[in-house]
Amino acid sequence: MAEGPGRALPGYDFGAQTIARSPIDLDELDLLKQTVLFTEEDENYLHLAGQVLEDQLDDVLDTWYDFVASHPHLVYYFSDSDGEPDTNYLSRVRERFKQWVLDACNRPYDQEWLDYQQEIALRHTREKKNQTDDVPSAPEHIGLRYMIAFIYPITATLRPFLANKGHSEEEVEKMFQAWFKSVVLHVTLWSQPYTKEGDF
Repeated sequence: MAEGPGRALPGYDFGAQTIARSPIDLDELDLLKQTVLFTEEDENYLHLAGQVLEDQLDDVLDTWYDFVASHPHLVYYFSDSDGEPDTNYLSRVRERFKQWVLDACNRPYDQEWLDYQQEIALRHTREKKNQTDDVPSAPEHIGLRYMIAFIYPITATLRPFLANKGHSEEEVEKMFQAWFKSVVLHVTLWSQPYTKEGDF
């Protein structure tokens, strides 16, 4: 089972001095939160979602990985020089993906968190993709179109897991909406390195 914030795993560098620094400040982040209607109530329901999901993360990642594996244009980004899925790469990313869910639900969205979103963003672009896991043969970036489009599957597929612990329909809906807002916020931040200077 995944652990909470601070978990040590390969390539997980939250809070390290070596990671990227966000060009977005906390005031700008606050405006983004307002734009996606992200409130203190959402923070509370995200924390609840984190508790609900913690012991289901392997099943969540199975769902997401099955989705990626069933679409060659997506699994392509995890391929080796022969065009076959790189299982070691997929395994390492999977563990960080689980940690990302916990961080999204549990960590405060402060400067340290904001900086790490920039690091995650760069790891999807030509600037840093493949460096973390030393995978020189995989494609060198992930197209922005798929970063944005992936919002739906990693949102819609989570709802059944949120409903697995006996919470009321209202509570499940509030957890789901908080997760949806959080994912949109994350992907918005991850889009920054793809834009021309001054356009974000």
